[in-house]
Amino acid sequence: MNLSPTAPDRAEAGDRDEFRDAVLAGLARQPRAIPPRFLYDARGSELFDAICELPEYYLTRTETGILTACTPELALLAGPGCALVEFGSGSSVKTRLLLDAMPDLAAYVPIDISRQHLDATAERLRRDYPRLRVEPVCADYMALETLPVDLNGGDMSGAPRLGFFPGSTIGNLEPHEATAFLRRARTLLGDRGALVLGVDLKKDPQRLHDAYNDSAGVTAAFTLNLLRRMNRELGATFDLSAFAHEAFYDPVEGRIAIYFRSLRDQSVIVAGRPFAFTAGERVHTEYSYKYDTADIAALAQSAGFTIDRTWTDPGRQFAVVYLEAAA
Repeated sequence: MNLSPTAPDRAEAGDRDEFRDAVLAGLARQPRAIPPRFLYDARGSELFDAICELPEYYLTRTETGILTACTPELALLAGPGCALVEFGSGSSVKTRLLLDAMPDLAAYVPIDISRQHLDATAERLRRDYPRLRVEPVCADYMALETLPVDLNGGDMSGAPRLGFFPGSTIGNLEPHEATAFLRRARTLLGDRGALVLGVDLKKDPQRLHDAYNDSAGVTAAFTLNLLRRMNRELGATFDLSAFAHEAFYDPVEGRIAIYFRSLRDQSVIVAGRPFAFTAGERVHTEYSYKYDTADIAALAQSAGFTIDRTWTDPGRQFAVVYLEAAA
């Protein structure tokens, strides 16, 4: 019997096709690179959550501390009845601080590329916040052109939109990509919209190096999980023991650069195509740019936002910035 694929089946097939095309294109180019969004399959998302708990990874606990202190003020700035839109929601742990401070939200709209992780997170939030309307959107927020305004029969077109982009995820984007994302967010959130942005600040390079090279090897496992995903979904033949995680701070560019590196000369099959790697050859997977006050102001202005409020920790390691749509 021939059965037509269900909508989830078709969506998963489309996700695999996008992953395959991006990987093949990234491995064929020089220098080689694979877009960082593909690090976040279900296992990758779990590993990233584990990274956030590491002692070396100061970003999450520092940002969480700032948000814990500033959410009452943030809620007043946003006002009642807004729709909270999170770009790249992951497990939405920090989001709960906003949900607790803003009980009169019109809806929570998490956007994430990992369907399995997104659905599990939405289910937990619906259980823990039974009065909250949760409307997950499985999409690449870097390519999202419009936000649904009629979700499951409810019209959100009149609700002001508050964007949430925590975790210094803006740092994973190259400067032109960061500007493009913020411009798109400005359009999606509308003229009455605002955006809460988490930004990692420039600091001692050794502190940065340690955060991306943890002693437990969780960040290495996160990077190498991309190879495991290619083996599983694309029929690749990566030997994970023949590759290593590599991350270092570039003070000139103001960024951490992350790669997986071949430990020997070898050949790997990916989606039926052979690729040769030389010993020491690196494949780029992610950047993490760090910002100072002037950088943040210039970025906001270039995307049509103004800075209304900035909160930092006492050591000025991290900043949470409240951006309003410029008139």
